Amino acid sequence: MKKPSSYELTPREIVRELDRYVVGQGAAKKSVAIAIRNRWRRLHTPEHLREEIMPNNIILIGPTGVGKTEIARRLAKLVNAPFLKIEATKFTEVGYVGRDVDSIVRDLTEIAVNMVKSEKAAGVRDKARAMADERILDLIVPPVRRRQSVEAGQPVDLLADFDENKATRDKFREKLAAGELETRNVEIEISAAQVPAMQVFGPMNVEEMGVNIQEMFGNIMPKKTKKRKMPIAEARELLAFEEAQKLIDAEAAVKEALERLQNSGIVFLDEIDKIAGEKGRGGGPDVSREGVQRDLLPIVEGTTVLTKYGMVKTDHVLFIASGAFHVSKPSDLIPELQGRFPIRVELQSLTEDDFVKILTIPQNALMKQYAALLATENVTIEFADDGIREIAKIATQVNEQVENIGARRLHTIMTTLLEEVMFESPDMYGGKTIRVTRELVEEKLSSIVKDKDLSRYVL
Repeated sequence: MKKPSSYELTPREIVRELDRYVVGQGAAKKSVAIAIRNRWRRLHTPEHLREEIMPNNIILIGPTGVGKTEIARRLAKLVNAPFLKIEATKFTEVGYVGRDVDSIVRDLTEIAVNMVKSEKAAGVRDKARAMADERILDLIVPPVRRRQSVEAGQPVDLLADFDENKATRDKFREKLAAGELETRNVEIEISAAQVPAMQVFGPMNVEEMGVNIQEMFGNIMPKKTKKRKMPIAEARELLAFEEAQKLIDAEAAVKEALERLQNSGIVFLDEIDKIAGEKGRGGGPDVSREGVQRDLLPIVEGTTVLTKYGMVKTDHVLFIASGAFHVSKPSDLIPELQGRFPIRVELQSLTEDDFVKILTIPQNALMKQYAALLATENVTIEFADDGIREIAKIATQVNEQVENIGARRLHTIMTTLLEEVMFESPDMYGGKTIRVTRELVEEKLSSIVKDKDLSRYVL
């Protein structure tokens, strides 16, 4: 199996990448980095041991807004492996109306297949674009085939027409390559995939049946096409995609995708605390919560799930769960599920210094975002150091007084602080520079912060 190149990142390099977007939480980053690196290590162990090495699943525990979900989002982009982030609250116990946990594996399989097909399509992109250009050329200058016609009993070779057509096509081919015809409209035929609406009555839904309804009906019914007029630039992309799909070996892509999923798939299970019921509280929705936990057990431990692409084993899929655990505790999960997540990492609440770093250091820092938004209307905004410190101080105060929602508090504070600027910028601030100082922050926010009742609703 081809090893994804991103797995060759060392744990230190993985943490360094996460540091660009997530402030602090070194313990969580370290645990995640080790787990990711262990995927690569397992694939390089002797074959007789490879099947015996199971992933060490992780639970990230910490209040809301401290970076649990952000670590997952960045990990998805960093790791070149099938990755699914999903909320545990989406599932219901088998027998209830709703999604069952097997859909996790089906969704992850779909992601893996699309990932491999995209990679293979990228490998034949140049050839597909050349074939798409030929199809566009056929629309602009239809080819003349060399043929013989019989006229008065004498064969006539239409060589002159063929040569003239070839010269015209060569001329337009050069124009296509030079990009001179990009805005010209052409009419193309594209496949219109239509699947008849069908309803399955009974205890099993279509995805549980593990059949590809679209493929089944596509083989029975003739393929439909529809005509559309569009610029050549847009038509080339659609036609190149169609040609790329023809060049890809679909069966080989599915086989590689399933192998990659089973060896290096990762599932990030968010909000797992919401399915943990408090001990001693029986009945009601807790029955369903505990049922979801029981249904998760075989998936996390390792089972085989039927998908439309075939059977998928989850023995070596890594599960990373996270939850705030405000109301419940990790010990409120059923013991069997606790045992499936041997590594627990507690994320720390954010301090004033953390807020200062969050506002300034990450590549997607909130201040950089606001500066970019206002720059579109020729408004420059600068944040003084004392202004940044005051914003961080107010965020910490409000989190302590009202409800601790972590870094999300910065969004509400920044929105309130810059509300007037964002509203008036097209009319009043064009070409101007706005400097956010401590005095400005105090002027805009101090009265709201002091009024605890008001800050509950505004900040």
